Amino acid sequence: MPDIIKIENLVKRFGSLTAVNDINLNIKEGEIFGLLGPNGAGKSTTLNILLGLLAPTSGKVMVNGVDMHKDPHAAREEIGIVTQETVVEAELTAEQNLMIFGRLYHIPPEELQKDIDFALDLAALTNFRNAYAGTFSGGMKRRLEVSKALMHAPKLILLDEPTTGLDVQNRTQIWNLLREINKKQNVTILMTTQYLEEADQLCNRIGIIDHGKLIALGTPSELRQKIGMSNIIEVSANKDNLQKVAAAFKSIGLNPTTLSNKVTAAGGSSATKKIELLIKEISSKKIEIQNISMHEPTIDDVFLKLTGSQVRDESGAFTGGRGSMMGRGR
Repeated sequence: MPDIIKIENLVKRFGSLTAVNDINLNIKEGEIFGLLGPNGAGKSTTLNILLGLLAPTSGKVMVNGVDMHKDPHAAREEIGIVTQETVVEAELTAEQNLMIFGRLYHIPPEELQKDIDFALDLAALTNFRNAYAGTFSGGMKRRLEVSKALMHAPKLILLDEPTTGLDVQNRTQIWNLLREINKKQNVTILMTTQYLEEADQLCNRIGIIDHGKLIALGTPSELRQKIGMSNIIEVSANKDNLQKVAAAFKSIGLNPTTLSNKVTAAGGSSATKKIELLIKEISSKKIEIQNISMHEPTIDDVFLKLTGSQVRDESGAFTGGRGSMMGRGR
């Protein structure tokens, strides 16, 4: 498949700070691609350059064969955007929200109603077309926001943490909507997320960025294999007991990672024996714990192994907001 995004030797400096450090990345047409990184890693800067909201210090960004620096208007016509903050007009109906957005994209009047009907159906909001958006649940507003981003039929849609703040049911609905957009509409998706399970479930490939560099790239399965970890042992405990738990891990020859509410380590092929020894050690030291378990490596484990951090909310992504994407890209 051809590249929908091509980033070559991308560098962005702010004075003495190098926020993006020689990133090379190709995203294929039809992919769902996840970009992960801790706060301050350079993820937001990369995406803002991709949207033409920041000029790179050096390097090139191509969107569907269009150079963002040379022809930003044409490049932006290929992109739909869903910002981290849901932006719908509460005092307007769902249909009116879509109508205004369609007019901003200069959709011809003879096509606009058909496009609105399609967008409402896609977002499962047809029965709510005349309801005010301010009365919608968080999940309904998010689906309306996604449908707005598709009004101009972009080849690529960028989503910044699309399910933040949603409950499990609404999050699952958004996942299903994104899969449908990707498969049935052949729209390439580039998304960031603070839910690593989300990236694991949705994304064909994942890129992890830290300290301005792309430090890992591959399918979820490839990334799990990359870190060479197997059979993760995990113990949850209150904050006061975490160091004691970590010491118990070390006493049986494991190399633990301590997080805010748990301690983890790779148990390897002898994980079953190790967990038995760990239970004995914790019991003998009378350490209070909440839970102990063993599981195969997840994207969470990959992320923590590579960055030493947990995904945190990163403000400032897509700073251009809704007003930056004008034009018609049918």
